[in-house]
Amino acid sequence: MLYFLEGNMNLDGLIFLILAIMFGPAILLAIIGLAVRKNNKKAAKVLFILAAVYVIVSLGICGGMIA
Repeated sequence: MLYFLEGNMNLDGLIFLILAIMFGPAILLAIIGLAVRKNNKKAAKVLFILAAVYVIVSLGICGGMIA
């Protein structure tokens, strides 16, 4: 129990998890948008807009938690 209270914990995994939540879905939406762009330009544009909005919102919420 005292191990958790010592203060020299490695929080790299937590930072990686927060970054994955911040950028993971947006990158996935952008990749899907690039794949769909050949067949349906309107759907690709919607996916790009969703990715941009997700990044803006996630940077605001997760960035506020980090700071």
